[in-house]
Amino acid sequence: MEKRSINQVGMNVPQPIRSDGAGGIDSGPRNIMRDLQNPNMLVPPITDAGLLPNLKFSFSDTSMKLDHGGWSREITVRELPIATTLAGVNMSLTAGGVRELHWHKQAEWSYMLLGRARITAVDQQGRNFIADIGPGDIWYFPPGIPHSIQGLEHCEFLLVFDDGNFSDLSTLSISDWFAHTPKDVLAANFGVPESAFNSIPSEQVYIYQGEVPGPLESQEVQSPYGEVPLTFKHELVKQTPIRTPGGSVRIVDSSNFQISKTIAAALVEIESGAMRELHWHPNNDEWQYYLTGQGRMTVFTGNGAARTFDYRAGDVGYVPFATGHYIQNTGTETLWFLEMFKSNRFEDVSLNQWLALTPKELVKSNLKVGAELIDSLRKEKWPVVKKSI
Repeated sequence: MEKRSINQVGMNVPQPIRSDGAGGIDSGPRNIMRDLQNPNMLVPPITDAGLLPNLKFSFSDTSMKLDHGGWSREITVRELPIATTLAGVNMSLTAGGVRELHWHKQAEWSYMLLGRARITAVDQQGRNFIADIGPGDIWYFPPGIPHSIQGLEHCEFLLVFDDGNFSDLSTLSISDWFAHTPKDVLAANFGVPESAFNSIPSEQVYIYQGEVPGPLESQEVQSPYGEVPLTFKHELVKQTPIRTPGGSVRIVDSSNFQISKTIAAALVEIESGAMRELHWHPNNDEWQYYLTGQGRMTVFTGNGAARTFDYRAGDVGYVPFATGHYIQNTGTETLWFLEMFKSNRFEDVSLNQWLALTPKELVKSNLKVGAELIDSLRKEKWPVVKKSI
């Protein structure tokens, strides 16, 4: 076999050698592209220590389900065992492509990544909901609420469910139910001849290619009970952000999107050279989805254990309940990501704020730091995202 040097293939190969001299050359078989994408895993910061489980998985490493009308892929505890609270599905529909009429035992929260789609739903009181969704919009369907999604154009979205064991391939679909119900029962239920069901699908359809629907007004169906009392749609990107010196954050939970009782989220923007400050969340684990850019995160779990991971667009990150962490933009473009929680409210605790509101003498004696640190902290408004010095 011909051996080709690194220079011959024009690639700058990273080596597992730290600046202090620790480590050594890796000359064996390796996935160099992976190492280039994960510099802080190949050469962990000297502050990393102990044993932490994997807190990262990429949708690029999942298996695609391809259908006429679109595709889907998912990250559950099967792919990321630590992620027990939430599971995610990345889905795309063609223009006219339909995610068929279905429902879940879990709540569904979704963020539209690109394109437009139409969603429909009916609640347990017979009240209906039909709306068009565009980039930056979200929707939320409580458990058991039947719904559908149809592409008005090529579109892609992230679906998040409030159970890490969830799989979108085991949901309750109308075609699957029809296929497993005797036709005489269907006929009796709907008051039509059995022949009306001669052409029903023999198994779950899941995603299929349909016709692009007409304007929203043309598909309105008037329910005698009216529309759902709480909207299933929220325009997150149009929400006024909290601006900070290093970026912005938009928080959405049951306080401003009342129907969303089990999933809270924040859309975070971190400018190049900035970071999401050191903090933790006191209410639940954090499930992250990276939208653009690249960054790194160190998670501290106590007792001397910490581990650093690198993230890029399309990756999922996870932070166990109440463990300290930060997210730093390590690229040249703005880093955008979603952080989500199985909770009705978004909550976090700022390390900066904690120290600033603690007696100065106590902080100085505990950490052996100068008064200038405390004085600096007390001048801040404790931004979620801050610029690096």
